[in-house]
Amino acid sequence: MNITPELSETHYFETNLPPSTLAEHTALANAFVKQHHDAKRPVVLLTSGGTTVPLENQTVRFIDNFSAGTRGATSAEYFLSHGYAVIFLHRQFSLLPFSRHYSHSTNCFLDFLSEWGRIGEDEEDGGKAEQAATPDVVVKAKYRQEMLSVLRKYQEAKKKNLLLLLPFTTVTSYLFTLKALACEMQCLGNEALFYLAAAVSDFFVPPSRMAEHKIQSGDIPSLGGDGSGVGGGKKLIVDLDPVPKFLKRLVEQWAPQAMIVSFKLETDPQMLLSKCRQSLERYSHHLVIGNLLSTRKREVVFVDREGIEWIRTPEAGQDSEEVEIESLIVPAVIRKHQEMLERRKTGAKK
Repeated sequence: MNITPELSETHYFETNLPPSTLAEHTALANAFVKQHHDAKRPVVLLTSGGTTVPLENQTVRFIDNFSAGTRGATSAEYFLSHGYAVIFLHRQFSLLPFSRHYSHSTNCFLDFLSEWGRIGEDEEDGGKAEQAATPDVVVKAKYRQEMLSVLRKYQEAKKKNLLLLLPFTTVTSYLFTLKALACEMQCLGNEALFYLAAAVSDFFVPPSRMAEHKIQSGDIPSLGGDGSGVGGGKKLIVDLDPVPKFLKRLVEQWAPQAMIVSFKLETDPQMLLSKCRQSLERYSHHLVIGNLLSTRKREVVFVDREGIEWIRTPEAGQDSEEVEIESLIVPAVIRKHQEMLERRKTGAKK
């Protein structure tokens, strides 16, 4: 018997428990969307980071996806700089907008700081700091200007309530929350944009087959190469089911008027374009952004109904700073979003 996408979706949501935070996150999103809808400001739901697949109900072991959330956190800052409000649906403890500049730095965050009030402590001030009555913590001189710029952008977004941070961990919590947020954003119509940069697991362990407690290594049979049980290490065999493909449901039912952008990461250059086109054809959304694991920070390809467009960062010279490719991706996505809005306005007038 063929299981339709509708039945697959219904079965998934009926047999998996929603996250305990779902009602709270939905209420926060409702108020956030209402504020910016009233202000006639476009809103982007930006997903970021990887999803986990628990192997036990009381989770100790899980399967994870490769993603620190760099693209998502960086893109969020550029959407904010272009006037969008951002719902940042992110993997818990992955990179966040603004704090990303320091939280996953190759330097420990404490290396940016100095203790003011100890003579000669801050070398960038020539070691001339006078003894203070009460020692204090300050940012070292060479980092102050850049940190001040980041701080001001963060404070502006916070003051205007332009950034809503909502965390997830598992693939199930991600999908429940994505569906709920998409429904809350329906009132935005064409002004809504989905920028799906999260690395979503393709497989999961259904609750009916999940161990309740930590899987014990002693419970796993040790089999030799000939199946005799002699020699060899212990093996854990995990039976995974495919996660239902929800992108088409997002396009057709959850957010039918929004612009939807997905990402496709591959490791084989020969497969990238065909996989992007296949995704576009299968799910009927607006744009696929393809990237290769080895070059994802330097180039991406836009694939939509109009064709393909490569976006690449310029070569960094000796005296020039490296360009973040998200500073090129986001304006190009916004341009396509604005073009879509104009086409729909023109069609409505006709």
